[in-house]
Amino acid sequence: MAYNHKKELSKPERFVGGHRLCAGCGAGIVCRAMTRALDEGDKAVICNATGCLEVSSFLYPYTAWEDSYIHSAFENAAATCGGVEAAYRALKKKGKVPDNYKFLTIGGDGGTYDIGFQSLSGAMERGHDMVYFCYDNEAYMNTGIQRSSSTPRFASATTSPAGSASTGKGQEKKDLTEIMAAHHIPYVAQTTFLGNFKDFHEKAHRAIYTPGPAFVNVLTPCPRGWQYSPELLPELCRLAVDTCVWPLFEVVEGRWMLSYEPRKKLPVTEFMKLQGRFKHCFQPGNEWTLEAAQRYVDQRWEALLARCLGS
Repeated sequence: MAYNHKKELSKPERFVGGHRLCAGCGAGIVCRAMTRALDEGDKAVICNATGCLEVSSFLYPYTAWEDSYIHSAFENAAATCGGVEAAYRALKKKGKVPDNYKFLTIGGDGGTYDIGFQSLSGAMERGHDMVYFCYDNEAYMNTGIQRSSSTPRFASATTSPAGSASTGKGQEKKDLTEIMAAHHIPYVAQTTFLGNFKDFHEKAHRAIYTPGPAFVNVLTPCPRGWQYSPELLPELCRLAVDTCVWPLFEVVEGRWMLSYEPRKKLPVTEFMKLQGRFKHCFQPGNEWTLEAAQRYVDQRWEALLARCLGS
């Protein structure tokens, strides 16, 4: 499907203003772009795990969602969506539901990588016709910026604080996109929002309209947790991609395909230096953390290139 920027932006908003998300937060952009990828005329059911997005976009009786919306518990958003999708198929077969519905689940990394992982894995394995969008802001931002398994190594969080005895989180970030691809589902993608949203839109649309389960992981910066000025949101997304910290790729029916290769791969420090959560890495004596971060990104990038070329 050819992406038409003007046409897509002319669609009515399905995630509207009035929500309480922070200035410079990426989650609202994810929701607007995700729902804009729906074809006009199709309805949707949105299942949302507890988190920043839920408490900011749906405060009864007010909502920022134009589509049907279900707030589930932290740990079971994917199971909830799978159950609704199964009920829809049964009612559709009996002719009791005339409209076409798509089923989208969205959750942060805490409710996706960690607490909701078993629910997500089960829904994908069972083959529900649904898409899970993870807005990955790399910590439990809603409850105090605690580290999650998505938090990158060396990032300072409230439960892995940098100080005289620590250089932040000691473990590498979990690669959930690769884990989802290991479920052998029809479609898996990794993206973020930059430029004209072409990459995000095409992957979201492909995920929604691919029969069966799909997973889209979206890097979604958080100004409070990452400690950056709100206006730097698009720049951080760009740098995450151009440093290969967050590569853009998709896995279609098991085939790995690179979506973007930087013309000039930038050093990881260009991404890290704009974020307060990494400021300790630039202090004298901590140069080794920057070297380790670069080495890890280089290894992961080369492995991804080999995988994409090999398939």
